[in-house]
Amino acid sequence: MMVRTRFAPSPTGYLHIGGARTALFSWAYARKHGGKFILRIEDTDLERSTQQSIQAILDGMAWLGLDYDEGPFYQMQRLARYHEIAEQLLQNNQAYYCYATKEELEQMREQQLAAGLKPRYDGRWRDSKQTPPAGVKPVLRFKNPLDGYVTFNDQIKGKITVANNELDDLVLLRGDGVPTYNFSVVIDDLDMNITHVIRGDDHVNNTPRQINILKALGATLPEYAHVPMILGANGERLSKRHGAVSVMQYHEDGYLPEALLNYLARLGWSHGDEEIFSREQLVEWFDLSAISRSPAKFNPEKLHWINQQYLKITDNTRLAGLVTPFLAKDDCPTNGGPNLTQVVDLLKERVNTIEELADAAVYFYRPLEPDNELKAQHFTAETKPIMTGLLEKFRHIEWTREIIHQEIKAAAKEHDVKLPKIAMPLRVMVTGEVHTPSIDAVLALLGREETLARMNSHLSSFPG
Repeated sequence: MMVRTRFAPSPTGYLHIGGARTALFSWAYARKHGGKFILRIEDTDLERSTQQSIQAILDGMAWLGLDYDEGPFYQMQRLARYHEIAEQLLQNNQAYYCYATKEELEQMREQQLAAGLKPRYDGRWRDSKQTPPAGVKPVLRFKNPLDGYVTFNDQIKGKITVANNELDDLVLLRGDGVPTYNFSVVIDDLDMNITHVIRGDDHVNNTPRQINILKALGATLPEYAHVPMILGANGERLSKRHGAVSVMQYHEDGYLPEALLNYLARLGWSHGDEEIFSREQLVEWFDLSAISRSPAKFNPEKLHWINQQYLKITDNTRLAGLVTPFLAKDDCPTNGGPNLTQVVDLLKERVNTIEELADAAVYFYRPLEPDNELKAQHFTAETKPIMTGLLEKFRHIEWTREIIHQEIKAAAKEHDVKLPKIAMPLRVMVTGEVHTPSIDAVLALLGREETLARMNSHLSSFPG
């Protein structure tokens, strides 16, 4: 049997972290077993589904590198198939038309709640002989078994049993002929030969209903695996403030796709104590039994750390290409400045994201004016003659990191001051900041002419 998994998002919003992790687990399971991974767009929510959301899903999948073997399939293009199966169920007395109005159903619900009962459809049209009322568009309901149990072995949660008398006759087709989620998903999984349904555990309650429809159709049941949800770091439902944003927002914020993928894999799944691993290692190690039964907590600091580890080992040419759009957005052209590949190599171990890397690179291409507090602290009468002398020395030396370092060290010895007493004001003059890599490395990259020009422009700010 070939393993066939699917990711089936509703295009009512962007691809978020929870959906991306579900897609990743489904993708990894298919790849591990040499199977097929299918993408299906469940667009039957006509009021909320948008083309923009579909594109956001496709973009997110592409950026993360979650390649699919078949699809995307769209449910609204399969209406004829759903109607065909609905007619089959109707002819086999496994479904029926229900003419209850919205007002009648609401009244029924209120009465049940008042009586302390669980709200549910009471089956009033299940075997009714009464004449259908004029002008009412009926829905088609499934004749759920009235007794017995539904039992399935969830690959993550274990054995789950639900009594059929807990389930009511769910709607298969709405009055406008559009299928409901629980009906369309069953037909899709059946037609697409899905062997493993891996999805969020908010669907656990739907599974017994779907199994009953599959049994009514004489179908072979897939295996089910319901992945626990992702919570915020505070233990509550994931919110936008705690990471529940579009996957593409992480792209815009400067995360590497392989880092986000690595982090998502570790949200509720593990392989020993391994923290950093490649896509190939994930596929090799992945197993549904290693997914935790407990909700995972989204930790932005951990994502930062993982992204930092990937930045350190990422090719500098690739990084330079990723940094360029961020610098352009900041109106910071790199032409005429130092080689960006060398700049990112110097800076990448000090940052967590590409956005931070771009921010750190700005002073190489555009002078930054230090604030008054920094000037007051570092531009002193005591250090002015040191900076003036260093400026003259810099005019004539060979411009290498080693020789620049020697000159700074010699100036410290000559003026009997510690190295930071020179390095800090020099750093502020040239970069406008106090936190940079070693100043000799910065100056070597910046170049002699730019260094001298920046030093000159600030010497008048020194008292004395």
